[in-house]
Amino acid sequence: MRRLEADEVRKISLPDVFGHLGSAAFQPLEGILGQERAVAALQFGLNIHAEGFHVFVVGQPGTGRTTAVKTYLENIARTLPVPDDIAYVYNFQDPQHPRSLILPAGEGEKLKRAMADFVETVLHELPKAFEDERFQESRQKVMQQFDRERQERIARLSAEAAQYQFALEFLPQGIYYVPLKDGKPLSDEDFQKLSEEEKTALNERREALQTRLGQAMREFRLLERNLQEALKELDRSHAKAVLDVWLMPLLELFAAHQEVVHYLHDVREDMLDELPLLLNKQGGAEVQRMRPTGTRDDLARRYRINVIVDHRETKGAPVIVERNPTFPNLIGRIEREAIFGALVTDYTLLRAGSLLKANGGFLIIPVEELLKAPYAWDGLKRTLRAMRLVIEDVGEQYGLLAAKALRPEPVPLKIKVVLIGSPIHYYLLFQYDPEIRELFKVKAEFATTMPRTEENERAYASFFRTLSEKERLRPLTAGAMAKLVEHGARLAGEQGKLATRFAELADVVREANFYAEQEGGEADEADVKQEAGEAGEITAAHIEKSLKERFYRSSLLKERIEELYDQGVLLVHTDGKAVGAVNGLAVLSIGDLTFGVPKRITVTVSAGREGIIDIERESRLGGNIHTKGVLILSGYLRERYAREAPFPLAAQIVFEQSYDGVDGDSASSTELYALLSALAEIPLRQDLAVTGSVNQKGEIQAIGGVNEKIEGFFDICQQKGLTGTQGVIIPEANVQNLMLREDVVQHIREGTFHIYAVRTVDEGIELLTGIPAGKPDESGEYPEDSLHGRVIRRLRAFQAQLRRTPIPLTQRVEAATGQEERKEEPHDPEPKP
Repeated sequence: MRRLEADEVRKISLPDVFGHLGSAAFQPLEGILGQERAVAALQFGLNIHAEGFHVFVVGQPGTGRTTAVKTYLENIARTLPVPDDIAYVYNFQDPQHPRSLILPAGEGEKLKRAMADFVETVLHELPKAFEDERFQESRQKVMQQFDRERQERIARLSAEAAQYQFALEFLPQGIYYVPLKDGKPLSDEDFQKLSEEEKTALNERREALQTRLGQAMREFRLLERNLQEALKELDRSHAKAVLDVWLMPLLELFAAHQEVVHYLHDVREDMLDELPLLLNKQGGAEVQRMRPTGTRDDLARRYRINVIVDHRETKGAPVIVERNPTFPNLIGRIEREAIFGALVTDYTLLRAGSLLKANGGFLIIPVEELLKAPYAWDGLKRTLRAMRLVIEDVGEQYGLLAAKALRPEPVPLKIKVVLIGSPIHYYLLFQYDPEIRELFKVKAEFATTMPRTEENERAYASFFRTLSEKERLRPLTAGAMAKLVEHGARLAGEQGKLATRFAELADVVREANFYAEQEGGEADEADVKQEAGEAGEITAAHIEKSLKERFYRSSLLKERIEELYDQGVLLVHTDGKAVGAVNGLAVLSIGDLTFGVPKRITVTVSAGREGIIDIERESRLGGNIHTKGVLILSGYLRERYAREAPFPLAAQIVFEQSYDGVDGDSASSTELYALLSALAEIPLRQDLAVTGSVNQKGEIQAIGGVNEKIEGFFDICQQKGLTGTQGVIIPEANVQNLMLREDVVQHIREGTFHIYAVRTVDEGIELLTGIPAGKPDESGEYPEDSLHGRVIRRLRAFQAQLRRTPIPLTQRVEAATGQEERKEEPHDPEPKP
């Protein structure tokens, strides 16, 4: 046992480490601080290009995982080439399957603008091109040629009709034969005057001519059709020549991209097919492929270039953090428009998700948000397995939409996906989803602490320099930096470690900056560059105020509990002595508030065969670990006191005024001290509180929350009045974890509060009772005036008492038949391995 000095309970950081300029003297941080293992894993995962080697970053929230990984990836991305643009265009062969075009960075928008200009030219200038005189002359010649042929056929028909004394009459309803008499058309009156023989002969001649007329009409229709075909071919030939002239610059501009060249040829052919619509003529293609209305605007829409990924302004490879990884945000979406009450879509409504936007680079996804989004995790796995992305409508995939959807052409992926999550997410996925092992083969684990070396303390300063420059905060003095380092050790829970909870540390600096601004006005550009000693800096006092205010805002519950101790509602003694009673220590953690409180532990003993009864367990308020700790006490007692005879003891242990459950074994040594006190009938000091786990050999083991526990008892002692003898007994193994508040350290330095470190139960019980624990002689007997001697004497008295008390018949029968079993409570199942 030893009493700790003030310099042992808080490792001070000297401002000299940071020089007189504080954080301003250090360069901004580059890389990831304190995560060498994670960086090595990241480097491996990013450099290996085999299938499935994506990265899963594992770490606790607040360690700066996302920011650090993003910054690290951005540094790498600057050295990588800019990826290609991605565009979708109309598929003239199969409109339901839009074609994808992969173009060098910036070429997508260039093609889009060039096509827009080309289409605009076609819509406005093509009709004018058909008004050209030479073209009209050519068209007129074709029409005249066909007109001559028509006139020749009409002349032959007229000659044939004259031979039969008929003439041709052209009416809107068609061509008719009119009988002649004396070279003049025969009237109805004259026709009625004809004899029946003349009428019959006339009708026979008419019928013969009518057969010839039918044949002639077919020839006329064929001639008209040939005329239209000739005119159409003439128009098409003229339009092709004109379009080729306008299209030539595009073909030359994108000659290196065969997919674009093929697409431009398809555009030209489609424009030739839709020539009447382009010329504002009636007609057009019978089946409109874009909209039910077949307008020129619809036709122009068909020729748009939908650039869904544009890297014109990108420098290096993209690094994207998808903070809302829903299925559409990851995979992409197919939007719809309402037209005449119906939802319709086309390739121009395709939108890229973050997987396509990050293609050729890196995509960071928080796994917790990913798992919350329906279908997103399955969609991501499906895409990474194929390394090809298909923009699809998740509603149609699961039968939620009746409308027919597009099937865009898949886009090849070359991407590294980095998932970021807590350990629980990683291990649950690893256990229940085998595909995680196939797709995310690289685990980059972020540590919550790093060694507290001078180099890492300086790295802290670089981190805060980076934070100050990024957010235009005031620079930190060397003293402020020292306080932040000490707080980092406190968060780490170890003097030789620093916490990597940079999000929390950054908030402390931001709040300290606020208090500094309140004192000296807002920081401006000049303030940020000022040297130490001038106004406008964050000092140690600002850091201390920030930490105190942060705790104060959350500590209402702690104050209410302390009031209950002060009012005597919760009982705890901070002076005097008592048999079978000792001050234990517990840690309460609610939200962002963690603090320690003393808990009075009492023990009663009597002769009996029940052994140690844990009242917390019997009342279903004790957890499994606490129950284990109580059972360890039985092992300790049996080894030390009952090697040759049965254990004649009935003892009850309880945490007084505990109503919300007790778990953990950190009070097992405390309970043992109270039990030994009750057995030996020796009072324990009530001005000391105790924490520490114990094993069956009587060795004191480390526990958690040692700082909070000590400070919790100190606050109660200070509230009731410090006597100069009060203190806390802790395991020797926890000395390295001490980073106590400065006010507690000051009282330790002044000798008004004490911390004792023990290694064994004997050391602790001697401190609590003031009498020696005792050592066994060669026969195994302890001195009668020692604590263990008194315990043994009391146990022998219990044993003698039990010999005089007959065992009930039912217990004898159960013991003889071996039917007595330990009753297990339903709330206390067998712990799983």
